[in-house]
Amino acid sequence: MEKSSLDLSLYVITDERFLNVFNIFEAVERAILGGATIVQYRAKKKNSREMYEEALLVREATKLHQVPFIVNDRLDLALAVGADGVHVGQEDLPVDAIRQIVGREFIVGLSTHNLSQVREANREKLADYIGFGPVFPTTTKENPDPVTGVEDLCRVVEESELPVVAIGGIFADNVKEVCSCKPAGIAVVRAVFESGDPYENAKNLRKSIEENC
Repeated sequence: MEKSSLDLSLYVITDERFLNVFNIFEAVERAILGGATIVQYRAKKKNSREMYEEALLVREATKLHQVPFIVNDRLDLALAVGADGVHVGQEDLPVDAIRQIVGREFIVGLSTHNLSQVREANREKLADYIGFGPVFPTTTKENPDPVTGVEDLCRVVEESELPVVAIGGIFADNVKEVCSCKPAGIAVVRAVFESGDPYENAKNLRKSIEENC
């Protein structure tokens, strides 16, 4: 996967509350067909074998449609399933340590929640993009970081030297507000996978992004 052509515009993240080994391939494929440009596999409460089996199915769907595949947190899992990259948080394996293992061709994303963390990412210049949020209140995480709001997102987009993906509580009805900051991408979880058809959900989000971002 060529990093130079990385399209972060509709960054879709799986949710273990709604997806499992029986439906994850179809759900991810539907989301891609609806307009998802990059897919991240994320699970917090499943064991490694379950995650491996599900991640293999996501790898299959993303490879079939030539969409980049990112694994959340777990570099070992990302390497085991042949993912294109890994996304880590502030308390996960440091990006410089990841680079020592995988080099520069592997995609590495980093979660940030305040300007200090964004500035540190600027100094390191090791990640390929940063996630910033939660922009709005979210129920995706049990212990979410404090809500940043749109104002901070706009400030981060201006200051970051890396592409910024907005995340946290984003749905079709508030995409326009987020797009006012001109982030490189918008990450969604529940907006695609919680209810309804992932194809239609992704299609509506994609339409909003194209009209407003």
